[in-house]
Amino acid sequence: MARRCDICGKGTVTGNKISHAHNKTRREWKPHIVKIQTLDGARKKTISICTRCLKRGKVVKV
Repeated sequence: MARRCDICGKGTVTGNKISHAHNKTRREWKPHIVKIQTLDGARKKTISICTRCLKRGKVVKV
């Protein structure tokens, strides 16, 4: 499953995890993506959407 929101385009972000001793290792932050069924005209369509867009009501659930 691609970690990308179909509405806002939010995706995976990379950066450094920094320990208390200031050691740096690479890591990823992944968005919380859920699959929901939405109405596209008169038919149902399954999309991947982040929970922030879902909470803000940017789509109409079936």
